[in-house]
Amino acid sequence: MKWSLILLFAGALFAQDSQRFFFSKAFPNSVPAYMQVTVEKTGEVEYKEAPDDELPLKYKLTATELSEVFTLIEKLDNFKHPVESGLKVAFMGTKTFRLEKGAEKTEIQFNYSEDPNAKALWDWCERLTESAQHRIALERAAKYDHLGVLKALNLLGYAVERKRVVGLEQYLPTLDRIIKNETYMHTARARASEIAEIIRAGAPPAQ
Repeated sequence: MKWSLILLFAGALFAQDSQRFFFSKAFPNSVPAYMQVTVEKTGEVEYKEAPDDELPLKYKLTATELSEVFTLIEKLDNFKHPVESGLKVAFMGTKTFRLEKGAEKTEIQFNYSEDPNAKALWDWCERLTESAQHRIALERAAKYDHLGVLKALNLLGYAVERKRVVGLEQYLPTLDRIIKNETYMHTARARASEIAEIIRAGAPPAQ
């Protein structure tokens, strides 16, 4: 009996840790037309702009950020009830929330919701995707467009100030490369240094 209880408890902990949150947004004729994010209970995030993308962008959330995401999922009863408002509003893309626990999956889709928890989680998903897109833009500029680096840095810095990006440590490797590389403009290197200092000092968490 003792071992049965231990195995049962261990199995429950494993199921909890193996939870995965999936978000996707399909909006034809927008850029990108499709995007998806998965968030593991470990904090690992993967961003894709196609379901079959074999090279997703990866980063990790802080414990606080991760807790906020999964707390909202719990408030939405693990997506067991619809959240679509039913109002006649413009099409803003088909959004999917899905929680995966092993073979068990619960999912909802909506265009627009007035549920405060759904709106809060929707905003979190926008931050998750924006965080990836800012990193893609910065890394692309740093590699292929040195003159465009300052613009990418300014956009990232503004997003950091507005708390629109999360998992901030993901930017440090690229920022450090820019800071140390004298082929970039001094202004760009200085801006990269400013953003890196904010991140290392501990920018206020997204709210």
